Amino acid sequence: MVSRCLIVDDNARFLAVARTSLERDGLEVVGTASTVADALAQADRLHPDVVLVDIALGAESGFDLTRRLVERHPDLRARVVLISTRREEDYADLIALSPAAGFVWKAQLSGGAVRELVPERS
Repeated sequence: MVSRCLIVDDNARFLAVARTSLERDGLEVVGTASTVADALAQADRLHPDVVLVDIALGAESGFDLTRRLVERHPDLRARVVLISTRREEDYADLIALSPAAGFVWKAQLSGGAVRELVPERS
């Protein structure tokens, strides 16, 4: 079951709101990060079931982070969910080329939306 989640976003307020919402939906948020380096370090240490990655991490790229996460942790392929305040259509080609499970618009982020995209661990 998808339960242990790492959230990566450069907006502290969003991190707090997302943590509360996802935990209410039954996901355990094991960590949050606001930079690529911190996200990679936390993934190494925490071994989450799923990583939620904001596409725009300040000057850094969520697409780059997604690729790096999967390179370091092949078990995270199709276990990274890209998120953004912008709509999926704005990034459709880049999302399709990434190793992410898919995309959730931040306004619709929920435990159910994450579980729909991320397969159960076998």
